Amino acid sequence: MKKSTILVTGSAGFMGSHLVDALIDQGNSVYGIDNLSIGYLKNVIPKARKTFVKLDLRDRKKIASLIGRVKPEIIFHLAAIAREGLSQFTPISHTENNYNAYLNVLIPAIKNKVRRVVLFSSMAVYGDQEPPFSEDMLRKPIDIYGTAKAAMEQATEALSDVFGFEYVILRPHNVYGPRQNLADPYRNVIAIFMNRLLQKKPFYIYGNGEQTRSFTYIGDIVSPMATAGFQANISGEIINLGPERAYTINQMAEIVLKSFGSDLHPIYLPDRPREVKDAFCSSAKAKKLIGFSDKTSLSEGIKEMIGWAKTVGFKEPKYLRSLELNEGKAPKTWSEKLI
Repeated sequence: MKKSTILVTGSAGFMGSHLVDALIDQGNSVYGIDNLSIGYLKNVIPKARKTFVKLDLRDRKKIASLIGRVKPEIIFHLAAIAREGLSQFTPISHTENNYNAYLNVLIPAIKNKVRRVVLFSSMAVYGDQEPPFSEDMLRKPIDIYGTAKAAMEQATEALSDVFGFEYVILRPHNVYGPRQNLADPYRNVIAIFMNRLLQKKPFYIYGNGEQTRSFTYIGDIVSPMATAGFQANISGEIINLGPERAYTINQMAEIVLKSFGSDLHPIYLPDRPREVKDAFCSSAKAKKLIGFSDKTSLSEGIKEMIGWAKTVGFKEPKYLRSLELNEGKAPKTWSEKLI
């Protein structure tokens, strides 16, 4: 594999930091960007510290200057505010930090002759269609986050057609594992459950817990993520990334409780607005094109994550000071800061 100059946005985050480690191990020259609003500097390994820049992608001039200096051949774009359920209450922030921020990266990248962009999207673009979701389905997002991600995908396709750079769009779903942000009260359901149990407190489940999801262990997708930057025959492809097997939230919660050795019981709350009932994807394309294999069972992955979570301990949840919209519609776990 040819060694390349690479830029990873969101490089101090959960997925981004694992990806950076893998790309460095391959011998690439890797530059990382993160504003550290959700990611942590401790996730950036010593080898990556010299080329790491704390930078907010909403700062158009600074990101353009950095890309002009680095001139990356490949960009992996992971930076995002990926709080899907929250996005109805923070629509401006989600648009600025997802769609607008991505264009602030993509435009100077094109001007500096980027060869390939790997965009990390989301299965939120499918909305509430009948699962398993496959890549040939139309984009039908039903929330603000999914709308931003769909727009990012479409902008990539349009600008690639005009300016000729390669792209790959990955749609990972419900990724979990070591380094996940335990302090985020708005997303990462497994992490939220574990953070509550670290306090010996029960966790909350929205609705009846029978909504279904597939869960992706980080160790199973690092290599496929990296592969997406280099493999020639996947230019222009959209690829779901994660296992096909789906679990109800109740089933997942039972595994977490058992693995934690806890006798606590979940507390059930009303459904969150516009939450998709069933969301899981086909993985046939990922297995065929980028070597994805869901080697790690949910119980195995949860045990690995619990081992890590116990070493770092409970993290105080970091709530937003206020929501852009509420009008009494936000879940009380957020408005009353229950998590």
